[in-house]
Amino acid sequence: MTPELLELLRSVDTPTVCNAIEVAEGRRGFDRFTRGTLLSSAPEAGAIVGRARTAQIAAATPPAEPADEVRTRRMAYYRYMAEADGPALAVIEDLDGAEAVGAFWGEINTCVHKGFGLGGVLTNGVMRDLGDMADGFPVLAGSIGPSHAFVHVRAIDVPVTVFGLAVEPGEWVHADRHGAVVIPDAVIPTLGAAIEKMRATEAIVLDAARAPGFDFTAFETAWTAFEKART
Repeated sequence: MTPELLELLRSVDTPTVCNAIEVAEGRRGFDRFTRGTLLSSAPEAGAIVGRARTAQIAAATPPAEPADEVRTRRMAYYRYMAEADGPALAVIEDLDGAEAVGAFWGEINTCVHKGFGLGGVLTNGVMRDLGDMADGFPVLAGSIGPSHAFVHVRAIDVPVTVFGLAVEPGEWVHADRHGAVVIPDAVIPTLGAAIEKMRATEAIVLDAARAPGFDFTAFETAWTAFEKART
């Protein structure tokens, strides 16, 4: 993942990356993306890209372990996040699922994680403090709620599943207000070229559709050229 590719990925949305991965793979059907509708703390923000720093949390019921053990795991979690090497995103699975009630992501945790150098978070859990979150740290969450309830860390640096997307620690994730996608290592060397090819082929139809006098005949000509260019 070169600095140039990172800059390019931050400049495009997640649907573009999903399409470009299919271009890079030479086939349709890539399915490592989120399902359903996420909520964004900053819909106007651009994409976030980084290697996944993963954890699982829960909040509906108090932790069963002794308080010292809970605190030790909490500090281990923050140390793990602080030691991220290179561009990183927090990817946090709330084990309460659809019944998630505890807002882990608010003013304090967004400021702390931004300070650690992370670029944002993808979670199926809850966010709050919408007017006070750290600028430049987008939160993509499952819901909004007022309370932290009994939120606590259950596991660190483990495979997680968020909105139907399974993510392994260290995998590259691209996310924005549309959702998130895992970028396979195998496509990274050709992903930049795939994005540019996709832009060029889509422009064949888009330029025609935006031109004066566009009609079905112009569409048919453009679509034929588009299909030929993308194969």
